[in-house]
Amino acid sequence: MTLQPPAAPQVTAHNSGPRPVPRRVAPVLAVLAGLTLLLALPPYGLWWLSPVGVALLAGATHRRRLRPAFGLGFLAGLVLFLPLLWWTTFAAGWLPWLLLSLAQAAYLGLLGLATAWLSPLADRWRALWPLLLGLLWAAQEAARDRAPFGGFPWGRLAFSQDDGPALRLAAYGGAPLVTFAVAAAGGALVALAWRAWRPSTRRPHTRRPLGPALGFALAAAALIAGPLLAPVAQPGRETATVAVVQGNVPRLGLDFNAQRRAVLDNHVTATERLAAEVAAGRQKQPALVVWPENSSDIDPLRNSDAAAEISRAADLIRAPILVGTVLRTDTPGDIKNAGILWNPGTGPDLGQTYVKRHPVPFAEYVPLRTIARMVTDKVDLVRNMLAGDHPGVIDSGAVTVGDVICFEVAYDDVVRDTVIGGAQVLAVQTNNATFNEAEARQQLAMVRLRAVEHGREALMVSTVGVSAFAGTAGQVYDSSGFNVGAVMVRDMRLGGTTTLATRLGHWPEMAMTALAVLALAGALPLRRRRRTTDDDAEAR
Repeated sequence: MTLQPPAAPQVTAHNSGPRPVPRRVAPVLAVLAGLTLLLALPPYGLWWLSPVGVALLAGATHRRRLRPAFGLGFLAGLVLFLPLLWWTTFAAGWLPWLLLSLAQAAYLGLLGLATAWLSPLADRWRALWPLLLGLLWAAQEAARDRAPFGGFPWGRLAFSQDDGPALRLAAYGGAPLVTFAVAAAGGALVALAWRAWRPSTRRPHTRRPLGPALGFALAAAALIAGPLLAPVAQPGRETATVAVVQGNVPRLGLDFNAQRRAVLDNHVTATERLAAEVAAGRQKQPALVVWPENSSDIDPLRNSDAAAEISRAADLIRAPILVGTVLRTDTPGDIKNAGILWNPGTGPDLGQTYVKRHPVPFAEYVPLRTIARMVTDKVDLVRNMLAGDHPGVIDSGAVTVGDVICFEVAYDDVVRDTVIGGAQVLAVQTNNATFNEAEARQQLAMVRLRAVEHGREALMVSTVGVSAFAGTAGQVYDSSGFNVGAVMVRDMRLGGTTTLATRLGHWPEMAMTALAVLALAGALPLRRRRRTTDDDAEAR
């Protein structure tokens, strides 16, 4: 009897289906994704890298198991958020910075998981790549902007587009629509570049038709450059002269609060110099002067010396001053971060006062303080900042200002509420003395987006910089340096067209989130059919 050699194993569709990128390649793609997303944001400003970062992360996670896909997204998030949020260490130390970065990176981990989950849909209908990634990124940011403890919307794709053409889309659907367009462009790029990795026993690679590749290339180009054709809102014709005063601080760092009288004196002195310039005819008479957040860290409603200094400045400049100040309360440890209109001759107008509505958790107040105290007693070093209960609409007589304080510019609804309330211009009062120039540049990018989103000219005024004026197309008219004193005066155009984004509010974002959830649910039947194939492919 002759023994026959065993037959060679047959290559079947079961063990030779499309595979994810090799394991050794996927982490490299994830790291590159985080790096490109970081470089797209200020202070680097390489806005065109955002779609590339989206595409790299999608390529790394496509067709992977869910747990590795989460890990790849988390890895990309760490590469993005650890350096992006480094400025938080100056105010809060390394532990809050690390915890915040880890929490933000976890959202990109969930995004990676969701991208892997939707792989069957993208494989079956390749043209869905742009739509799916646009929806997933918009939904991820919607969640990250709200939770936990009110969310922290730093590092959104939309905030990388201050110099990009997609910024114009903010007038139609706000920051969520800008994010959708950038992520969709990344989806077109990955659809163009993706190849199904297959075992070496697979039949030789055949040339792909040129038509689909050309179509996806055109889609990517349209999503990146097409928004240039979208018109932006035109501001009103009436103008008012507005001055911003960047008084600077004695030195950077937390200890500047111990020198709060010097900070107040710097802003008073700078305003006095402006008054002298106006009196000499070398500068225009402002209708309103805006000082930054914490320009008077001394409560002028309780300290007569501080009140006298501010009143003297207002009298000399002959215009109301919007003063950023900290108000003490009758409860020890409780404070309010406020903007108060201070009129020449009559002093503070308490009816024109805005109290910050969205204090920053663990920096301006401590959630679950009793529980947090069990971990460290340093939580008691953080004062309890009370939240305001109404939008920051300040009527100075000559101009109605939409006042937004510091990090609030990152939150869609806080800014929109001021425009709905009648704001003719937007003013962002901020204090960057406890951070660095990178954080200031990131905030300015948000101010530029808000000006486009709501069709209102805007300004940002900081204690140390960067202070600037922005137009309704996102252009920067004037910009100060960092860690210097500066005074800038400009005729701002008041009011303007109410944009579609202002009218729609959060509905575009909610619609995109709902569609993302439907897509995740719709992938379930396809995943059940392909689960065995995917598990075998990933195990090889």
